[in-house]
Amino acid sequence: MGVNRLDLSNGWYINSNQSNATMNFSNHTKVNDYIYVRVCASAVAFMILTFFNIIINWTILRQERLRNHARFVLVFHLLLSALIYFAVCWGFYLQIYLNLRPTASTCAALVTVLITSASNILLTLTVMAVDRYWAICFPMRYNNLCARQWPWLLGLLTWGIASIIPLSLFPWTERRDSGLGERKVCGREELKKGELHKILLITICTVIILYSYARIFLEGRRLGVLNRRNKVGCRTITLHGLQLAVYILPNFMNFFLHILTKYGHIHRDTKDLFAVVNFAFFSIAQCIAPVVYGLRKEEILEHLQQDSLCSPCPLKNVVEWTVRLSQPSLHSHSRERRLTSQTLLSLEPPRSPA
Repeated sequence: MGVNRLDLSNGWYINSNQSNATMNFSNHTKVNDYIYVRVCASAVAFMILTFFNIIINWTILRQERLRNHARFVLVFHLLLSALIYFAVCWGFYLQIYLNLRPTASTCAALVTVLITSASNILLTLTVMAVDRYWAICFPMRYNNLCARQWPWLLGLLTWGIASIIPLSLFPWTERRDSGLGERKVCGREELKKGELHKILLITICTVIILYSYARIFLEGRRLGVLNRRNKVGCRTITLHGLQLAVYILPNFMNFFLHILTKYGHIHRDTKDLFAVVNFAFFSIAQCIAPVVYGLRKEEILEHLQQDSLCSPCPLKNVVEWTVRLSQPSLHSHSRERRLTSQTLLSLEPPRSPA
């Protein structure tokens, strides 16, 4: 009897181990699939943004009128920050997928650049909203305060502010390894540090952006520019709102999923699935930024049409197709769009009566 009980016990123990091993293998495979989706999404976003950075940022740097204009300098900083973010994001998730196990200093550098570039995107969007608010609601004061170098200095300031959070979370005096022993995995747990600081930054920037655009909308209504007949102006405001949403919403959604998982309202697997879908969808959606903030600007389009960089037929066709997609009624509403851009989006007032 004792032998039989021991055999039954051993059999149950073996089956239990096999079941746990199968479950662990399934979970590991699922995690690898999620990481692979993040690698692909960040790679696609990086390649798209590389194309638009070459086209738009090169045009801004070449033209003196554009590189001295605060609106276009901020577009330059926004596209550059997004490019750096997705480039580092691609490398970060690729090293997780390949299980490379970098050193502690390398991991800290990756996470620092990743959080800094992500924070700088949000800060640049905030500065862009405040810049438009001052230009539209206080044009005389804005023109007096403008200087040629201040937009570039403001961009450096946003990079400095954006680096505060990661540098405080990853002090360079700390080292997880000293060259001895096994290196640890540089995983997504490193990105989850300082969630309260990140949410606080996102909330403050969101409030400033909403206030600025609300004042711009009210000023546009007061001037009679934003009305039901002005479809181009309303479409511009809508596109800017949607573009801001794809940058801000993912952070709040991730924080909301974290809270639900923490208090046991959803399972960890469900949270991971929603998180990877959230990342993939909004990563691709954020690639619309060059179209919304760059190719819809008449000044940039004017120089792109004359630029030799876009002279090769395939490249020029891609740019023209993108512009037609974002502005289907470019020619039929040219006068209305010009009035809207001069009133709401341009620093310079119209020099001749409409």
